Amino acid sequence: MNIELSEATWFKSSHSNSGGDCIEAAHLNGGSVGVRDSKLGAASPVFVFEPAMWDAFNTAVRAGKFDQS
Repeated sequence: MNIELSEATWFKSSHSNSGGDCIEAAHLNGGSVGVRDSKLGAASPVFVFEPAMWDAFNTAVRAGKFDQS
């Protein structure tokens, strides 16, 4: 899969802290979502999620599936 990233608009969560330990995401063509390490910026590898995978991930996060207790 070859995804064009040069025109992607990257954003951070409003919950990101100022320490720089966060990710950035971008909505890509076809409904995919790109995710990268904000500390590395454009040099970061990009993980691309298809729409159904991104929706499933968000549903799991909201349900607390990844909470550490």
